[in-house]
Parts: sequence; C-alpha cells; structure tokens
Amino acid sequence: MNDYGFAWVRQLIHERAGIVVDESKRYFVISRLERIATSAGFGSPDQMLVHMRSHPDARIEARIVEAMTTNETRFFRDMAPFEAMRFRLIPELMKRHKSDQTLSIWCAACSFGQEPYSLAILLREHFPELSAWKLQIIASDISREVLARAREGRYSQIEVNRGLSATHLVRYFEKQGSVYRVRDFMRALVDFREINLNGPWPALPECDIIMMRNVLIYFDVATKQRLLEKVARQMFPGGYLFLGSSETVYGVTDKFDLVQADRAVCYQVATRGAGR
Repeated sequence: MNDYGFAWVRQLIHERAGIVVDESKRYFVISRLERIATSAGFGSPDQMLVHMRSHPDARIEARIVEAMTTNETRFFRDMAPFEAMRFRLIPELMKRHKSDQTLSIWCAACSFGQEPYSLAILLREHFPELSAWKLQIIASDISREVLARAREGRYSQIEVNRGLSATHLVRYFEKQGSVYRVRDFMRALVDFREINLNGPWPALPECDIIMMRNVLIYFDVATKQRLLEKVARQMFPGGYLFLGSSETVYGVTDKFDLVQADRAVCYQVATRGAGR
C-alpha cells in the first residue's frame, strides 16, 4: 500500500471511529484490507482505495472501519472486575435500588459477546433474585458483523474453554454439532445494539455499571476526553466504570474518582462538583 492510500485509510478510521492508526500498524491494515478488496472484486488494496477516492462507497467504507477494530476477547476476561461485582458492587447496587428494583449495565465494545454473556452468567448464578427486577444488560459494538455473531451466541470448543467451567457449559450452553450455543433464556438477557462510541449515542438508560475495557487505548487524548465526559453523563449517580488494566482517566479528565474494589480498580463520577 502506498503512503497516500495508507494516509486515506488512517483519516477514514479516525473520522468515523476516533481510532488512531499509527505507522506500526501498516501491515495489520494491509492484511485486513486484502480480504475486503478481494471480496469486493479488486485486485489489491491499492486498486480498491484508488477507486474509493473517486467513487465513494459507504458499504465498503463501513467494512474498512469494522475491519480495523480488534475483537480479541474471552469469557470472564480478567476475573478481578467480575469478583468485585459479585462480592461488593452488585450487592451494594441492589441495596441502593431496593425500592425501584432496576439495574442497568452497559458493555461498550462488546466484540463477539463473551463479556456480556459472562455478566449474565454471573448475575444468574449468584443473584437469582434479580429475575424479578428490571434488569438491563446492553452490549454494543461498532461492527454489525460482530454483533450478528454475538446475538447468535455460538462459540467453538476453543472459545468456551477460555474462561468457562464445565458447570457453566452444562447450565448455560447447549451443544450443537461442533459448537456451543448460549441457551435462549440467557441470550434474552442481553440487548445487543450497534453503537459507534465516537458518534452520536442512541437513547440509553442511566447506567449503574459501564464496562469499557481496552477501548481508550485506540483513541487520541481529545477523543478519550470527549468519550469519558459522555460516559460521566450516562452514569447513574454512584455507578461504576471499568476500564482496561492499562487504561486510566488520569491526565485525561477530572470527571471521575478512583475506587479500589477488592483486587479491581474502577471509577465513579466525581462528587466534588466536577462530575454531574
């Protein structure tokens, strides 16, 4: 791919998704674009990009943006946040919402669905009383293709081996040939939605917990700041934000205070006047 084509792709990705693609990702970009170019009938990524500059195609542009998002995930990835929710945060939130009996959780950038299904398993397994509550688990991603697979809830043997116990498999999955599918009653707990975090957000409930892990690492500082300020406005007072282990709000925004929840680190909207 020539420099002009690479620059065009970088600009497209930044404008549409807020993701910063640096020079070190050139090989990654080329490998993803090769598949798109082939399926669209072009001989090479360069040929496709030359055509796109003079004949814009929204469908191909959307496929390019989706192809640049990383979808590496697994069930119960990094157990610390899930343990914090089980032993401290969910019991605390249930006391707080005892009168209205509502609980809203948003998994932003949910990829193939392992994170929201892990949450559904956690809540079903340890908080059966929530079955009588108005419980919302919203799971979003920018990629329609990824969301379609997440809604299906079908996983290979290798994927279910990463984080799930034999008990989880028996209770919450059914074997269908060579794959395991999340049982209907569990899939019904998760509301999958297409949301571009860098664009306008649809109507969402005030969230008690937002899981936005390993997302900020792809954005520049200005995009991180804008995103975190939107997150702060979306949270229920006293709610919790989980970021990835290598991510932080410090140096980006003063809208949040750090909370040490057992072995996990999370954030709450600041109450000193800088938050809501």
